[in-house]
Amino acid sequence: MELNRAKGDEFVEATQSPEGAAAWKRQLDEYAPGASDWVVEAVFGGTYQREGLELRDRQMLNMAALAAMGGVEPQLTGHIRTAVEVAAMTKEEVAECFVHLMPYLGVPKTLAAMRCLKAAFDG
Repeated sequence: MELNRAKGDEFVEATQSPEGAAAWKRQLDEYAPGASDWVVEAVFGGTYQREGLELRDRQMLNMAALAAMGGVEPQLTGHIRTAVEVAAMTKEEVAECFVHLMPYLGVPKTLAAMRCLKAAFDG
């Protein structure tokens, strides 16, 4: 897999607000300088650049994984926002993803995911 820092930077610019990107980069780099560089290059400039899945598909997978993990509400909220604003999903489609996952996630994690959906656009 080829890693491409420029494509990673382009992806971050296209999918995240400058404030949002600065926040997670600051959190990673505060005690581990350069950690955000790895995310930009390897994840956004590598994994996200692979052929085979569209951004919409990747966002559904991200949302499912984050909802299943729990305790990562800021990241789930950000991926929900990206799914709607960049990956052409509707809020209703995002909600339906979580409803579909309810038998696998359980009701509490589904409710937490729905709170993230609300937070992505109410606040």
